Amino acid sequence: MNISLEQIFNISPNFQSLLTDIAIVILILGLSYFVLKIAKNLLFRQLKKITRQTKTDLDDQIIEIINKHIIPIGYFIICYLTFKEVEINETILGLSRTFFSVAITFCTSRFLVDLSRVIIRFYSKKYHYSNSIVEKNINALFPAIRVVIWTLAAIFTISNLGFDIGAIIAGLGIGGVALALASQGILQDLFSYFAILFDRPFEISDLVSVDEFTGYVQHIGIKTTRIKALTGEELVLANTDLTSSRLRNYKRMQSRQAKIKLGIIYETDNHLLPQIPEIIEKALMPLENITFDIAYFSGFGDFSLDYEVIYFVHSNNELKIYRKAQHEVNLAIKFAFAEARIQFAYPTALHYLK
Repeated sequence: MNISLEQIFNISPNFQSLLTDIAIVILILGLSYFVLKIAKNLLFRQLKKITRQTKTDLDDQIIEIINKHIIPIGYFIICYLTFKEVEINETILGLSRTFFSVAITFCTSRFLVDLSRVIIRFYSKKYHYSNSIVEKNINALFPAIRVVIWTLAAIFTISNLGFDIGAIIAGLGIGGVALALASQGILQDLFSYFAILFDRPFEISDLVSVDEFTGYVQHIGIKTTRIKALTGEELVLANTDLTSSRLRNYKRMQSRQAKIKLGIIYETDNHLLPQIPEIIEKALMPLENITFDIAYFSGFGDFSLDYEVIYFVHSNNELKIYRKAQHEVNLAIKFAFAEARIQFAYPTALHYLK
């Protein structure tokens, strides 16, 4: 005797179909959860073996964050796709889609917030013992990044709930346009600050040259950078000006090239002329922080025989060492020429009377 579920429980065919769909959905979601968890364990086991071989711990932390958030995000995506394909009541289907869309947005936002926190901490550790100001500036980025992530998540959620984001933004009217124009310069300086912070063209205490200004970097702010000029005053430059101009950073160089032009009188004995480069080299060899490169007879001047001397000063960021080296080089050449009885030239004029 055949007895159906409809006869036993006195249920309608539509309700029976709904129960069947719900059972199928539960079965699919249950199997998907276990398959996703097994695949995750196998994948991350291999990734952890690879990350253990690297020197940095950044990749380990990123793997841990992905491991923490991959199951919720992946499972909600599977739920969303399952409810999208299964034919159930339109009201239930719409509510489920909205719920899973909000859940996926929330989980993804949490993942991005945790990821940005790890990356910012990784960069700030580089300055933990060298520069506390830069470390604080990097750590100060996290609240701003977190606000941006959650703001975008809120906009996406509101859009999925059926509200017209374009109409809301357009409703800001002229006031919003005026505010955007007024903040344009501030935003440019802010993005330039991020570029300086991560690209690191210069750091605190670096000796830099911008256009005709030269000085030591004292402070890197969100809008401006302050430089202590060699002449004593403080220069306040917009970050946009620094990123858009040609900047020289003297700290990055291992040595600095210096040139000296010398002129000796035309009456100098010819046998001394080939010896002058050797005399100069011998005079510069004992000096500290100096590497002699070349000295040569460069040409005939209006009232002198011209020589050019090229040497390198190992001064890095210390301008005082460079200037002291110039002082010692000039004295050494002067003493060496006096000992060899070589006379420097100076502007002279000879008048011949006939």
